[in-house]
Amino acid sequence: MAENELTTIAQRREFVERNHTCVVSYARKTAPPSMSIVHYVMDGDKIVFLTMSDRQKAKAVRRNPQLSICVLAGGEGSLAWPPEYLVVDGNAEIITDMNYIVQRAFGIGEVMTGHPIPQDAEPMIREMMERENRVAICVAPQSSFHSPSVHPDAR
Repeated sequence: MAENELTTIAQRREFVERNHTCVVSYARKTAPPSMSIVHYVMDGDKIVFLTMSDRQKAKAVRRNPQLSICVLAGGEGSLAWPPEYLVVDGNAEIITDMNYIVQRAFGIGEVMTGHPIPQDAEPMIREMMERENRVAICVAPQSSFHSPSVHPDAR
């Protein structure tokens, strides 16, 4: 086992809370699986990201709620090198409540910009979320696998 292996649920949860970029992998209807990079926030134990209702991520969750998410380690706007990641498998649900979506949009906006989004931006964010027909996808983790950061020269 690598020295920096995340072995406990608490360590893995802290990794997910500390990093906010992931690759979402989902089954397509008649083709190989697809992947998409998204920013996310946490809501309790759930990983939450936003997408448009008619995008493939939402369509895939409607067909099959099982997703795999590869949380990428990063810092200061870049990915870690050597790479470190945590794969989380879980069941997803689609949330259409606009108040919930708008609140998560504030958090995701902060992740994307590195700055808090002012509360007076709420009407503009709400209008954009409604116009784009956004939904929240909430993933409840079921299992995980951690790949620690190991430099090739360290072997």
